[in-house]
Amino acid sequence: MKYYLSVLAGAMSYGILSTIVVLAYGEGYKLGEVVGTQLITGFILSWMLALYSKFRMKRKSQADGKPSAAVAKAFQKLTWKQRFLLMAAGTPTVITGLVYYQSLRYIPASLAIILLFQFTWISVLIQAVSKRQRPDKVTFLTLIILFGGTLLAAGFLEQGLGEFNGLGIALGLMAAVSYSLFVLFSGKAVPSAHPAFRSAWMVTGGLVLLCILFPPTFLFNGLIWSQLLVFGLLLGFFGAFIPPVLFAVGVPHIGGDMAGILGAVELPIAVLLSSIVLHEHVSTLQWIGVIVVLIGVALPEIYKLRMRRSRNTPLYS
Repeated sequence: MKYYLSVLAGAMSYGILSTIVVLAYGEGYKLGEVVGTQLITGFILSWMLALYSKFRMKRKSQADGKPSAAVAKAFQKLTWKQRFLLMAAGTPTVITGLVYYQSLRYIPASLAIILLFQFTWISVLIQAVSKRQRPDKVTFLTLIILFGGTLLAAGFLEQGLGEFNGLGIALGLMAAVSYSLFVLFSGKAVPSAHPAFRSAWMVTGGLVLLCILFPPTFLFNGLIWSQLLVFGLLLGFFGAFIPPVLFAVGVPHIGGDMAGILGAVELPIAVLLSSIVLHEHVSTLQWIGVIVVLIGVALPEIYKLRMRRSRNTPLYS
């Protein structure tokens, strides 16, 4: 259960980001500055966690009288090939952030999150193609419910697709594809490594790519010491630090299919914050869509629970 909760909490953290980005844009900050401060914060926090985890295990092994080999096994030294693999697996987070945050300049946050949310069926499609097998009936039914709920939650049925900016919609869909790749790669890249170090190297890879695309001039012109630092700390904590760590812990144990479904909780969180903080209008029909999404998220676990109970129930009492 803890692995499911880990992925769920990581997805909820992503749901907070759109609101923070819109607020940052409102203060006049640019895309590279927003994403740059986010990843620098995430980079620092991730490596602090990794080093602290190693230090804590060493102290514990010494106190318990365990051989240092146990620590060495838990924190085995990664080869440069493994490090580069983890860094490559972290690059989709940057691409996701760039295209998703840019879409917020053209379309409302409630629509941007619904487009990003399409990663649910994209993840399942990628898994099905790579494994050459069809999703089971429960997964297929869940995706139908999620897709119907997201249409309601985005307001498409009330306003129509033609009312929204085409470029913003394209950017939102690109973010969904990139996010799907991140969810899948985060569970497959060097799963034997300690989650804290896996996350740290993935964030490092994302930061290197971002510095190539957007040189961090804000570090030298004094802009970092403005309100940008506050937005960067919030985005770094909820976007570049918490989700990679929690996904690194949970995805290898529950699989990419279930991780994609649990990630649906990102939508209601984002819609709720858009309504409360950004004062975007969210109609009753949209809230019904949010409830439908939550039902879709819970459906697989309810089904598994019923199956376990049915197997444990004796045929004759």
